[in-house]
Amino acid sequence: MLDKFSKAVVAADAGGKYIGAEEVAVLKGYITEGNKRLDAVNSITNNAACIVSDAVSGMICNNAGLIQPGGNCYPNRRMAACLRDGEIILRYVAYALLAGDASVLDDRCLNGLKETYIALGVPLDLTGYAVGIMSKAAVAFIKGEASGSKADFKHGEQPQGDCSELASEAAEYFKRVGSALS
Repeated sequence: MLDKFSKAVVAADAGGKYIGAEEVAVLKGYITEGNKRLDAVNSITNNAACIVSDAVSGMICNNAGLIQPGGNCYPNRRMAACLRDGEIILRYVAYALLAGDASVLDDRCLNGLKETYIALGVPLDLTGYAVGIMSKAAVAFIKGEASGSKADFKHGEQPQGDCSELASEAAEYFKRVGSALS
């Protein structure tokens, strides 16, 4: 995984040139937005348990057979595995958002995920549905629009200013997850 600074260095080095004014301006903008990015990631990680449990609950409400004998979330160990997988996916989305780069999500989470889930008999459509719920919740937390979200933050931890670009970026990472499952 390369961050924005490393990518700029690698690109300049590949061309045998110095980092130019245009690249420096992009990096300055990245630094300026850095605190907002950290706050957005913090809003996801502070509410991860809520985001994942709501997504799994929503998935089960969409198909109650999941918690019946023979269902993919029955018995408790399968439910725990489902919650664990949701936490892992959310964690890698948060890593990608922090880095501003999807490569860590692609390489360490999505590579082979569909094939693994197919081999385990995990219903991909319902998993995609749960990922969609996680996306909506994470975006709401980033934008400060989640119900009760203001109470979940200490002073200064709520993302400040217009976070619509970061929310869109996070939504794109969740779309990558959905695409990897379809």
